[in-house]
Amino acid sequence: MTDLRSARTYRVHPAWWVAAVTFLALVGAAGFRAVPGVLMNPLHAEFGWSISTISAAAAVNMALYGLTAPFAAALMERFGIRPVVTAALLVVAAGSGLTVFMTASWQLVLCWGVLVGLGTGAMALALVATVTGRWFVARRGLVSGVLTAGGAAGGLIFLPLVSQLAEVYGWRPASLAVALAALAVAPLVVWLLRDRPRDVGVAPYGGVPADDPEPVRRGAARTAVQALLTSARTGPFWRSRSA
Repeated sequence: MTDLRSARTYRVHPAWWVAAVTFLALVGAAGFRAVPGVLMNPLHAEFGWSISTISAAAAVNMALYGLTAPFAAALMERFGIRPVVTAALLVVAAGSGLTVFMTASWQLVLCWGVLVGLGTGAMALALVATVTGRWFVARRGLVSGVLTAGGAAGGLIFLPLVSQLAEVYGWRPASLAVALAALAVAPLVVWLLRDRPRDVGVAPYGGVPADDPEPVRRGAARTAVQALLTSARTGPFWRSRSA
């Protein structure tokens, strides 16, 4: 572990780079999750699938997005932010890219519903809370608001572009574009997204080494993970997630 007393001096605090990469991941996740709605008409025209069949993939996508989010924080605590977000982007890229080979509606549900739903769910609001909680003491509210807005604005950014691609070139290039966008963000995550300020020898932004709350936070996080796993074994937990 890096000694904070001998920490390097950065012109730009690493927390801001972490926030910037997180913002890109959240914008992408929101856009990826909303893309199936744009592809309904092209898929219906090519395969003859009913709108209700295609909508099933979007429904599975939304359900898994909501169900995965509570467990994302537990995965980040166990394996780290960077591996979880990188894996999520790769899963999204696989789900989107494999759709160009599909020939049956169940494959659409598997790719856009299951894979993209799980991948985007791992980059939901749990990522915002984890990044802001670990990396920021000052400006935490501002950063949390900007990241949350990025998650909400992803659809506004991606959907017009994907819709234009689908209209001009077809739905397959549009799906491949989504896969390439997810793959393009993954190297930035590997390069710039670190799990904790201590990993690069700094205190959280606006904090000091003596006040670093990380040991306390890790204990609280372990307790929260244990509570989440215990709750997940009960029926009311799943009924509340599906409501």
